[in-house]
Amino acid sequence: MELSPIIISFQTAMLSIVLTFFSGTLIAYFVFRLKNHGLKILFNSLFTLPLVLPPTVFGFFLLDIFGVQQPIGKFLLDFFAVKVVFSWTATVIAAVAVSFPLMYRSAIAAFEQIEPDLFAAAQTLGFSEKKIFFKIALPLALNGLLAGGVLAFARGLGEFGATTMLAGNIAGKTRTLPLAIYSAVAAGDWSLAQNYVTVIVVICLLMLFLTELFSRNARRRQL
Repeated sequence: MELSPIIISFQTAMLSIVLTFFSGTLIAYFVFRLKNHGLKILFNSLFTLPLVLPPTVFGFFLLDIFGVQQPIGKFLLDFFAVKVVFSWTATVIAAVAVSFPLMYRSAIAAFEQIEPDLFAAAQTLGFSEKKIFFKIALPLALNGLLAGGVLAFARGLGEFGATTMLAGNIAGKTRTLPLAIYSAVAAGDWSLAQNYVTVIVVICLLMLFLTELFSRNARRRQL
């Protein structure tokens, strides 16, 4: 069994979860603290959209953004000599794009479980928004955030559709575990496909176990 798909998948998932965890947490807190309910609904809809769109459709949008003939893709190529399409970077972008909604929704849910009176009391005491975030919101929501992070990691690890559209299926470069399974089945190598499937199923089961553990801890803190 070739190890490169496993290595590429883990490298992609590790970098994507760092980007997704911090961006998802900060953006979710910003939306959570908004007073305008109309804006909240708008942002919630926009940031959750990738969760309900078919991955190939979202992959098309990414391709339309980062393609070398598109403004952003052409800018990156002309000024930084960076070609996103069919590169390892594209696998990270695809993983971040599809896993962000899970992290975002988990973070929103974690912040909403915090007693609102705590925020009001902190404001009365003169706490800045930054201090409220680090001293109150983050510690109390941490287990929920970790649960969301684990789910987002697993989602990034298992991404297929958007990755295929943006990064392609290049052996040793952009071929992640899901793409390796697809390639093995297409080539009729059932044994290799089963080996890759076993690896990703074991990893996902471990991720679900950790998610349940963090979720239980979060619920326990609310009691």
